[in-house]
Amino acid sequence: MRIKKETSKKLVNKTMNFRELLEKYPESAGILFQEGMHCIGCSMAGFETLEQGALAHGLDPDKIVEKMNKLLQKNNKRKIKPNSKKKK
Repeated sequence: MRIKKETSKKLVNKTMNFRELLEKYPESAGILFQEGMHCIGCSMAGFETLEQGALAHGLDPDKIVEKMNKLLQKNNKRKIKPNSKKKK
């Protein structure tokens, strides 16, 4: 039996509160807005988790987390630069 090794690191999880999420990954705000979650200005953003907010809006928190992780992993790949030859 083979065990599938997960190769991509999950940066976002549904137990993160909105303040933590937006401080670490400000680009995640775009997905929140696309999903109808305008949590940046909400007074509960510092206390409510992504899962709680999604459920309060009738959304699937797992799908939102998946979208965010795909976006962030894509952005991280762009930031990684190949090693260049050192000048002497």
